[in-house]
Amino acid sequence: MSSPGAPAAFSHERIETNSVLMIALIVLTLLFGGLVEIVPLFFQRSTTQPVAGLQPYTPLQLAGRDIYLREGCYNCHSQMIRPFRAETLRYGAYSVAGEFVYDHPFQWGSKRTGPDLHRVGGRYSDEWHRVHLTNPRDVVPESNMPAYPWLVNAQVDPKDMAPRMKALRTVGVPYTDAQIAAAGDEVKGKTELEALIAYLQVLGTARK
Repeated sequence: MSSPGAPAAFSHERIETNSVLMIALIVLTLLFGGLVEIVPLFFQRSTTQPVAGLQPYTPLQLAGRDIYLREGCYNCHSQMIRPFRAETLRYGAYSVAGEFVYDHPFQWGSKRTGPDLHRVGGRYSDEWHRVHLTNPRDVVPESNMPAYPWLVNAQVDPKDMAPRMKALRTVGVPYTDAQIAAAGDEVKGKTELEALIAYLQVLGTARK
């Protein structure tokens, strides 16, 4: 029975018995709620401006980030330190949006099979990372992380860097023409292992 005074088109009975109408109203509600929550963030300085000291990734670091995504490292490692005492004592200062304005997409997340990596930059030496990536159990005996030995010999393709940096510039990363032109030479002869280590070594260092 419809509620007294309710328009017939949107009565409870009409909505609950018409699946198409119910789906349409649910979608409209979700769209409106999403806009109310998301749109204001585009106008808040704290979410759109880089923190002091933040620099765009170098070509080698950018190549390493692409390898990090390609190998699925984000499936086990978050790059988000939550504002809780237990988190900050273990990992360091909690994450803020201004640290990730040059990340597309950013790597925040809730899944943590392995430790958070946001403040890993500078915590270990390049050699430690090299051993850890080629055989994790050599440095962490209880680790269940797979090894990535193929990164040792795989080469970064210099031709890939300029198009990637141009694409990032279109979404706001401030790469200059000179940086883009020199990108290929900067990664020439570098292995994917070196690139991934370069990326890991810069994570979370801006606020340090």
